[in-house]
Amino acid sequence: MDIDIGNGILGAILGVVFATLFQQWTQDLWFKVRRRTAGKVRSLTYRPGEGGGWGTFSLGPLHTPALIVEGDGDRPIAPDSVHVQVLDGEIELPAELASWRAEIEAEEARAEAAGERRPVWNGERYAVESVDVTRTPLDEAPEVHLRLRPTDYYTFLAAQQLDRRLPDGSTPRRRWLDPDAPLTAPAFLQCSFAANVAVVTADDLLVISRRGDRVRMAPGLWNSSVNEGLARNLDASGRRHAPDLHALARRGMREELSLEPHEYRLELLAFVLDVEHRMWSAHFYARLTDMTGEQLRARTSRGVADRWEHSAMEYVPFRTADVARHLLSPERRHRWAPLAPALFHLALVHVHGRASVERAEAAVVRRL
Repeated sequence: MDIDIGNGILGAILGVVFATLFQQWTQDLWFKVRRRTAGKVRSLTYRPGEGGGWGTFSLGPLHTPALIVEGDGDRPIAPDSVHVQVLDGEIELPAELASWRAEIEAEEARAEAAGERRPVWNGERYAVESVDVTRTPLDEAPEVHLRLRPTDYYTFLAAQQLDRRLPDGSTPRRRWLDPDAPLTAPAFLQCSFAANVAVVTADDLLVISRRGDRVRMAPGLWNSSVNEGLARNLDASGRRHAPDLHALARRGMREELSLEPHEYRLELLAFVLDVEHRMWSAHFYARLTDMTGEQLRARTSRGVADRWEHSAMEYVPFRTADVARHLLSPERRHRWAPLAPALFHLALVHVHGRASVERAEAAVVRRL
């Protein structure tokens, strides 16, 4: 009897030990598969760069300067995993670029005095000092640390002249940017951070906007459903409070589509860098809970705060083949804002799954 009890206890202990070891083995295996899959996904999603490492988003013949720095669309990035810090001290431009900024300021003052046009508003903006990504130890969830510095719109315009000749014959792009290290750049060349949102209606229509002809950047190009830039006067309450990226996206939803937070579900999918123009973006997916495409058309027909930013809106069935054909159509293939195609791809992956999306995209590309 005592032997049987002892054997029973020993068997129970061995069973618990085996179960624990098996659980740990399966968990380790899952993480290894996930990491290997992520590597395969990256090789499919990106076009190899000059350095043989990072590359920018491409789909068949469509190539963009959008570098997906964090996020693959599969799992959203939690709001409390994003940490934003605003550093003291405004951006200081090198002397050569400071003279370009002075030119811009003088030209805007001259145009206003002559009554030729309204001057470009020198809004308060943020420059990106750094974007650092780490992983939590247990579930490898991303932790994103975004460090910003105050700047303004005239500084942004001066720094956007990346290919203008400097006195020594070089350009800002050649002097301060390394194509093999796209995430390393001085903050004075990165004076833009925006939220881009892919909006899908309750009846599964993707909203695609075309930028107005009067906007300064990418006029007339097809773009995300919503595009909103960080502004110090709107997105932070004084120097003590750092901006909230989800709040930025919600502000864009309200100003560009007249949508309120209770009317949609909002998820952060990725952080993306336009390496050509040095513009950063938080890519979001928004699903309208009850509003259909026709109802959204009716809503926007009654007025939106920033109507001038868009010249047209299109509604495309939110199926991979339909969106891919729209992205790759000959009349649009070279008329996309740099970050929009990657946004729509990530939104499709988020909803339909990576394997399904990549099969459907490959089928569309083969038929071109």
